[in-house]
Amino acid sequence: MKTKSALDWLIEEDQPSVRYLTLTRLLEKPIDDPEVVAAKDTSARRGWAQEILADQNPAGWWVSGESLYQPKYLSTNWMLLILADLGLTKADPRIKKACDLWIERFSMDDGGFSMDSSKKGHLCVTGNTARALVQFGYADHPAVRGAFEWLVKNRDKNGGWSCFGSGRNLDSWEGMSAFAVYPRQNWTEGMKRAVELGAEYYLGKELHKQGAEYPPWYRFHYPAHYYYDVLVGLDFMTALGYGKDPRLRFALNLLREKRRPDGKWNLDALHPDAEGGVAEWYAKHPKHAPTPFGLEKPGEASKLITLKAMQVLSRVDESI
Repeated sequence: MKTKSALDWLIEEDQPSVRYLTLTRLLEKPIDDPEVVAAKDTSARRGWAQEILADQNPAGWWVSGESLYQPKYLSTNWMLLILADLGLTKADPRIKKACDLWIERFSMDDGGFSMDSSKKGHLCVTGNTARALVQFGYADHPAVRGAFEWLVKNRDKNGGWSCFGSGRNLDSWEGMSAFAVYPRQNWTEGMKRAVELGAEYYLGKELHKQGAEYPPWYRFHYPAHYYYDVLVGLDFMTALGYGKDPRLRFALNLLREKRRPDGKWNLDALHPDAEGGVAEWYAKHPKHAPTPFGLEKPGEASKLITLKAMQVLSRVDESI
């Protein structure tokens, strides 16, 4: 009954996007099921997605037409990452207009994606943008195909990626997450190899072993943006088919331990910008400080975290 109550909570009609994702991803209802059709039709007209779209400029951007990346975390880049997670697609003309602008501004000559003022692809931006565009329905767009080729060319030869040139690390997760949603029929042999090597890197670290103990990796957060945690890792690793690997045991045990008695999971944090050394850096550089943006309150039960956690457990054949 605990799990059933959590499922009932996820399919409540107050957040039709979560209802739609739960019906299709957890309950595996077909897209033409009347409940699914109704939830999808309502997603952009009520709840979180509607609130975000209501702030969109008619030209397709949020906050600023000059930069799609700044200010963090209110501008176009960040809003689109969230809307992709909420299940919207380019079938909505507002999404299409924003994505066309996003592709135009972020496409680099080397095939990657990067911020407006950059000249070459950036891992975090390439992975995030490619993932969201696939979710929006752009998997076959030339710029998206090029971004996945860029990910292959720019991987570490031993597996994984580096976001800031400091060597491969768990924080450079965006490439794996992008491949987790990219249709397998589009994968080249190079892409298969990149994913295999990347998976081995994350499994070798058991999703959390890198350097000194780092507490933020054990808190579950949303929006994910470019910050890593164990649930982020579990999500893409299980989506890529590695749910049975015994090296996920620690991460899966942590996921089970964090489950509440009512079957739900809390949102531990919006993102770590307000925590520890990161907050101290922003205090010294206030012009670079982001504006926090969240859909749910930290410390309370989260529909988005609960949905993702239950998806992970369903992929490893545990009862939901």
